Amino acid sequence: MTTLSDDERAAMKSNLDIIGRDDINDLEAVLSFVGHYDVDGYHRVPDNCPAEFTWDYEKGAKPQLDKLYEKAKKAQWNGQTDLDWTIEVDQERVVMNNAEANPEQMQWGAADLSGTVLAKWGDKEWLKFGIENQNWLLSQFMHGEQGALLCTAKIVETVPWIDAKYYAATQVMDEARHVEVFSKYLDTKLSGHYPMNAHLGLLLDDIVSDARWDMTYLGMQIMVEGLALAAFGFIHAMTTEPLLKKMLRYVMADEARHVAFGVLSLQEYYKELSTAELRERQEFAFEAAIRMKDRLVMQEVWERLEVPMADVMKVHTQAPDRDDFQILLFSKIVPNLRKLGLLDAADGWLRQKFTDMGAIAFEHLTDSTEDEDAFADGSPAERQVA
Repeated sequence: MTTLSDDERAAMKSNLDIIGRDDINDLEAVLSFVGHYDVDGYHRVPDNCPAEFTWDYEKGAKPQLDKLYEKAKKAQWNGQTDLDWTIEVDQERVVMNNAEANPEQMQWGAADLSGTVLAKWGDKEWLKFGIENQNWLLSQFMHGEQGALLCTAKIVETVPWIDAKYYAATQVMDEARHVEVFSKYLDTKLSGHYPMNAHLGLLLDDIVSDARWDMTYLGMQIMVEGLALAAFGFIHAMTTEPLLKKMLRYVMADEARHVAFGVLSLQEYYKELSTAELRERQEFAFEAAIRMKDRLVMQEVWERLEVPMADVMKVHTQAPDRDDFQILLFSKIVPNLRKLGLLDAADGWLRQKFTDMGAIAFEHLTDSTEDEDAFADGSPAERQVA
């Protein structure tokens, strides 16, 4: 475990400095920040990172990245032809079937709804909530994949090693395909888009605007992609809709490579950083974790359904199982941060943060370099993954 000097401890940032509030569980602060579309239809983020040429073209100088690149070249799939878009999706029926198949995942079943507008909801209103929840969830996946598209293109520009540039170029193609299929599913199978969640937007802005190439890796490959991989796994397991199930499984096969790419690229580099530099990375990882946890409150859905903030706060405090579900989404992130040495760097500051969040128990799960999908031969369509 690396230790901090007195001066470094004095410079340590507080929760208020990092995420804008002292209490990470301040639900009122979380709910007060809701995402909306930009008026002109675009969102522009300053990105002043230097593009880095390398004159060392030796392929295979970093063997694990080269191996990942060779696997990725053979793992491409076609979102238009490898998925059966003729499948009809009855969104109302999907919501009902999912609820019937996963009664333990009914988030508000044990909550005390008395005194809230939700207490007056009948089957019609809860069905509407389920539909809006689907629309919101897939919209956030789509927006996150566009963020990954931009960040991976940035990695191609900024990472100093040719093997990493080669692999990152394959991921740019992967991310374009992911944006394509999520967008098509939303447009042709579901019933509406949502803007990017405000907390996710803050995180993506931070990742895109940071000039340091390793921060792009850490924010996107390790944190955002790591949580997405866990979330896709949960939805894949719970959905009864066959087209979405297959689409998510194909995307998960790609994401496993993407997260492994981040771990393999950063593991060696982080051994060279000073304690103070590692502390900056810890703070960034913590900020990313909280931003992603905050987005799961689904502020945009509650606003659209015109549920008062006070009622939402009561429902969430009455549904502790939802917090357990949120923590489970960090099951892919924590072992990767341990592999990178970030849990125990700088006096173990990040370990304590994840302990406080209740997520440290995942640290001894296998990291993403051991994920079977990461180095699998062939596309998920060819392998007929399910």
